[in-house]
Amino acid sequence: MSGSSSEFHGLLLHLWGDLQNVNVLWQVGVLALCVMVGWLLSQRYDRRVVGKVAMDVTQALTVGTAQRLLFPLSTLVLVLIAKAILRHWHSTYLLNAAVALLLAMALIRMAIYVMRHTFAPSVWLRASERWISWLAWIGVAVYFTGLWPYVRDAMHEIGFDVGDQHFSLLLVMRSALLIAAAMLIALWLSRLVEGRLMEATSLQVNLRVMFSKLTQILLLLAALLIALPAVGIDLTVLSVFGGMLGVGIGFGLQKIAANYISGFIILMDRSVSLGDLVTIGEHTGTLTKMTARFVVVRSIGGLEALIPNETIITSTVINHSFTDSKIRVGLPIQVSYASDLDVARTIMIEAAGKQPRILADPAPGALIIAFADSGVNLELGFWVADADQGVFGLRSDLYAEIWRRFKESGIEIPFPQREIRVLGTVNATTKE
Repeated sequence: MSGSSSEFHGLLLHLWGDLQNVNVLWQVGVLALCVMVGWLLSQRYDRRVVGKVAMDVTQALTVGTAQRLLFPLSTLVLVLIAKAILRHWHSTYLLNAAVALLLAMALIRMAIYVMRHTFAPSVWLRASERWISWLAWIGVAVYFTGLWPYVRDAMHEIGFDVGDQHFSLLLVMRSALLIAAAMLIALWLSRLVEGRLMEATSLQVNLRVMFSKLTQILLLLAALLIALPAVGIDLTVLSVFGGMLGVGIGFGLQKIAANYISGFIILMDRSVSLGDLVTIGEHTGTLTKMTARFVVVRSIGGLEALIPNETIITSTVINHSFTDSKIRVGLPIQVSYASDLDVARTIMIEAAGKQPRILADPAPGALIIAFADSGVNLELGFWVADADQGVFGLRSDLYAEIWRRFKESGIEIPFPQREIRVLGTVNATTKE
């Protein structure tokens, strides 16, 4: 009787093992089906959107990242649906592991997506992407191996007490992670808002820049106010920090504060705008960028000067295109006294008329400026509408054409010279 019962028990164990194997096979099959459907959806999205639509760099980055997110998210949804159906008949421990892995993959790709759209491509960004991937997968591995409770307790014991508050390594890491995530999301949202505002052509450029900067500051402040209470930091601490910050601004950070305040004043009074041709001190060029702390002036030669906003407020700024984008350019020329001035002025005007960049209205003109020591000073005055493209090449072309026409007409450009005449002498006499 005992032998038959042991044989029956062995048979039950064998059948249970078979059932367990069937359970594993069911989960493996369902998981493979979900992965295949998710992959097919991402490939279909690739063919229908990525392959057929002409996009710029930003759109290509957005669509490419959406394609990378589509696979883990679609597969995750399918696995969750399969898990809800199979749990009535089978164990779903394998699908539970797949859910955690797919969720980790989606979070990693989402973090990389936000970082790529928030910061400019650089070496540290690529390194950060690798570190985020490694840390996320290490966390998943620690969770699945059952080591997380031991790691959590060990990190909690490492720390120190300040009054009634215990600062542990776990609290510091959790706080840093949450604050960094909140700030990253705030910066990403501000970049999205900035992109939308820059596309709003109904608003002036200064207003768009000002609204984008204000939105960035408000989002960062909101992220900070949300993240600090979440990690257990009392907001009343900010009052003390605000007082310390005010003292610091009053003593050591006054220049930085002045630049930031000056930046908002410049954006509101619209004294300068993006694309204006300006002269600030010794720097002349096109205003290509305006930030909360400085502006960028790109010269004709390609050099970029970063000028603090306070300099624009406190010094003289020449805005060549403040009310009108057209500017007048003067070309000084000197001819000898023996030259025919009417012919010389006609040649100068005709040379200006051959240049397509020079406007016909107002028409070019040649003026007599002065009778100098070496010759007669003339000036060719003309107007251009695209001064941001530079006038050095235009000056060179005009000088070359005028020089050629002067030689053909016998008009002389004199060398610097000075004539000294001795009108009389004084005879000195001596008396014996």
